[in-house]
Amino acid sequence: MIVWIDAAAAGSAPGVFGLSLLERHLHGLRGLRPAPARIIIDLAAGAAQPKLGDKRLYRLPLEWRNGTEPYAIRLEQILAAGGSGSLLILDATTLADPRLPAALATRTSSTAVLSREPQDSAAMLLLVGDSSAFAADLSGNPANTSVLAARLIQSGRVQPLKDDEFNGFVRRLRRTLPYYLFSVDGPTRAAKLERFLFKGSTDLFTRYVYPPLVWLLVRPLARWRVHPNWVTLISIILTLAAIPCWAGGYFITGFVMAYAMSVLDSVDGKLARLTFTDSDIGNLMDHGLDMVHPPLWYLAWAYGLGVASEGWSSPLGEASIAIFAFYVIDRLVLKIYPYVFKRAFHTHSRMDGLVRSFIARRNMSLPLFTVGYLIGLGREAFFLIVAWQAATTLYHTGRTFWILCVEKAQHKVRGPVEVAAKTVKLD
Repeated sequence: MIVWIDAAAAGSAPGVFGLSLLERHLHGLRGLRPAPARIIIDLAAGAAQPKLGDKRLYRLPLEWRNGTEPYAIRLEQILAAGGSGSLLILDATTLADPRLPAALATRTSSTAVLSREPQDSAAMLLLVGDSSAFAADLSGNPANTSVLAARLIQSGRVQPLKDDEFNGFVRRLRRTLPYYLFSVDGPTRAAKLERFLFKGSTDLFTRYVYPPLVWLLVRPLARWRVHPNWVTLISIILTLAAIPCWAGGYFITGFVMAYAMSVLDSVDGKLARLTFTDSDIGNLMDHGLDMVHPPLWYLAWAYGLGVASEGWSSPLGEASIAIFAFYVIDRLVLKIYPYVFKRAFHTHSRMDGLVRSFIARRNMSLPLFTVGYLIGLGREAFFLIVAWQAATTLYHTGRTFWILCVEKAQHKVRGPVEVAAKTVKLD
């Protein structure tokens, strides 16, 4: 496959979360398998080769060109050299879903991807077969990829990508998301698109409470190109530091650290996703921290509330041991479903996706315990959290048994639950 990126007008296009639109296209091309043979980038006449902030992008087979010719002539040159393989045409004045190049690379017929937003002119083209055969479609000098795509669709030589032809399930996010493609014509549009990309949550607090704080941090960190691993490292320090504070009775200090960590835990993930800086070590630190720290926090709460003087055989001590056990069992049970179906448990049905918003987890237990402690009902709040964790464990265990032993026995096959709208809307 050859990739042609028309970046002749990209100099005036603003960046999104600290990355130029060209860089965002190149990050999407990193996922192509097999890798493209050539990536030809057309810059404006006299434009200097832009500096790419991520050294991984320089591993791509990049070729830079400058020219004063109009769009049609420059594309005709690419078509003449394309041969009989596939040609992917991108526009560096558009914001494209990074999943789209990989989705198009598997297709055996010429395909156009158009923006889902009315009146948006963004487009992406895959031309399959003898590239020179498309040269005749350049008559009339189409001004850009959008105009060419519309012409090819109207003539029937290219088919638009349909919803059911795009697998939008994102395993890491446990969500099915439609693709997006937008034109970017100025700072106002770029700011609106940043808001669009920022959306996404897993529970009630990450959906309604933390986003304003996360938004204030992610934008400058992205522009300063701060790696999310540094944010994760600070989260780890705050997480561990809160434990001795609670155990020693310094609950307010522990709460401050815990809420700071909870916000940063959203920041590092969004920063990694929005700036293409996710890494294996970062995922290991982030997900490892999320898995290990909650039961340690619960034990610290119980110890600070009275286990230190009453002992582990007291009702409070036994409750803390119980929640530790329920938590471990819950985590083990949740490993069964992905092992069988190769996707997360809460993608099985809409009910399971809904339950994920308020099951026992840190972002729900922490505020409940905070309020209980501040109004003098810390013990009662802790016992309620224990009961909540027990109910969550029973639900996951019961549902896993039902899915594996009843639904599977009846040969009921489900795809990942749709938890996102079929259409993309900016507002």
